[in-house]
Amino acid sequence: MGMLYKRGEVYWIKYYSAGKPIRESTRTTKQKEAERFLKDREGRSAAGLQPLPRVDRITYDELADDLRRHYEVSGARGLKEADTRFNALKPFFSGRKVVSIKGELVEQYVKYRLEMKREGRPAGVTPATVNRELATLIRMLGLGYEREKVARMPKIHKLQEAPPRSGFFERDDFEAVRRQLPSDIQCAVTIAHDFGWRMQSEVLTLTLSQVDLKANTLRLNPGGSKNGEGRVVCLSDEVRGLVEAQIERVRALSRKLGCVIPFLFPHLTICRLQGQQIKDFRKIWTSACKKAGLPGMLRHDLRRTATRNMIRTGVPEVVAMKITGHRTRSVFDRYNIISHADLQEAARKMGGGHKTGTFAPAPLDSVTVTR
Repeated sequence: MGMLYKRGEVYWIKYYSAGKPIRESTRTTKQKEAERFLKDREGRSAAGLQPLPRVDRITYDELADDLRRHYEVSGARGLKEADTRFNALKPFFSGRKVVSIKGELVEQYVKYRLEMKREGRPAGVTPATVNRELATLIRMLGLGYEREKVARMPKIHKLQEAPPRSGFFERDDFEAVRRQLPSDIQCAVTIAHDFGWRMQSEVLTLTLSQVDLKANTLRLNPGGSKNGEGRVVCLSDEVRGLVEAQIERVRALSRKLGCVIPFLFPHLTICRLQGQQIKDFRKIWTSACKKAGLPGMLRHDLRRTATRNMIRTGVPEVVAMKITGHRTRSVFDRYNIISHADLQEAARKMGGGHKTGTFAPAPLDSVTVTR
């Protein structure tokens, strides 16, 4: 049996959990609120549950900090992406109590994001971007629920997204864009084009130690990929030549600066980042695509191109998935783009089949109609 008492103006409670007395401040001077607080604690104790903290006082900021620490401790590769999502969520949710984060408030956030204008974009962010942000919010609330800081999970509905992009490069188009790029970036995009590796997280992060010219291999270490698995690929003659030239450029820069440069793709030109790893080259890429007459092409289209090309050249799907790092067949199939030329080839083959008698029409059975 619990009891209610005062210390100064604030009500305190005493109740028993697992046979042990627990005293706790209700942090309120109102008797009705204190009685509800005591009843909640007694109910949880009777159910064998640990007492919840004051869930009505938990804020979004506390849950965001918890999720960030969780990512840091677990070593999750999603921390960098999560920071991007936190930056989007914070202006709207910061300072709000978790108990107020319900369906209606989330709908207001969705409207706020869809209408928000960003630099270089006349309209708001896409539904896909909002869904990634909502996924982070859901993960945040889920972690709070696991730690008993959230009493119940709100229902959050995601938006319907546009169909996945189906962009890819024909060989001539790829060559046209590649010619407009600096030599070091040409090497990077060729690796992405041939092996389907992700540009920022897998190609640009490569180090010299991951290249073995004697074994003619390029290695992606475990933990260095999105799915956490390592990969090893054999270099084609073209890729090997580009990689050898890039290694020579890095060694020359290392001798010039008098320091060891471990990266395969450091900044080569004189700038404040010279010798440091290239993190991004979107402006260079966008400019190259425009000069080649192919505006709007994405670097991620190289990954789709690699998947498609491997299947078209007869590489077994299980081997192609190992090279590109796709773990699920559904996503792999989505990247295996069917082009207009593929459809024309299928029509040609079917037309040829009819001409050669491959598709013989089935004989029709006679039917007697009775009345």
